[in-house]
Amino acid sequence: MTMTPSLRKFALTAHVTSSVGWLGAVAAFLVLAVSGLTSQDAQMVRAAYLAMELIAWFVIVPLALASLLTGLVMSLGTPWGLFQNYWVLFKLLITVVATIVLLLQMEPISYIAGVAAETTLSSADLREARISLVVHAGGGLLVLLVPMILSVYKPRGMTRYGRRKQHERRTESQP
Repeated sequence: MTMTPSLRKFALTAHVTSSVGWLGAVAAFLVLAVSGLTSQDAQMVRAAYLAMELIAWFVIVPLALASLLTGLVMSLGTPWGLFQNYWVLFKLLITVVATIVLLLQMEPISYIAGVAAETTLSSADLREARISLVVHAGGGLLVLLVPMILSVYKPRGMTRYGRRKQHERRTESQP
């Protein structure tokens, strides 16, 4: 199935917007996580963790799911295909794993935000969990750069399925 040019441009715009938005939202989340971990101002710490929960649930999770969905639409509706090129498969795998890790991290994020909403966090309170948020956000940022790089450079390497499909297309186009 191939999309019309205008539908392809719309889907590509939606995919790029959600993917880059996801990356930017994780960067903002990382800044808040570092601020929450290092600030000496109790109000700043509370605000950081409350904002992190909002950003995670209402920006990062929806953008991650949109990126996954629009990536599938783009791969299935364009000549790149989902199973024809290794770089497309790697992008899918990275996006699925990153989304799963994100969803698993939502419970600790909500827990820390709940504690911050009810009490003042000292620098020792939930320290390991707060460090974990910084590590996961930083790691997530680096991981999310990989699909972007793959999208720009589109490294060579077709799967067996892709080579077979390419051979079939060449055979069909010959008289």
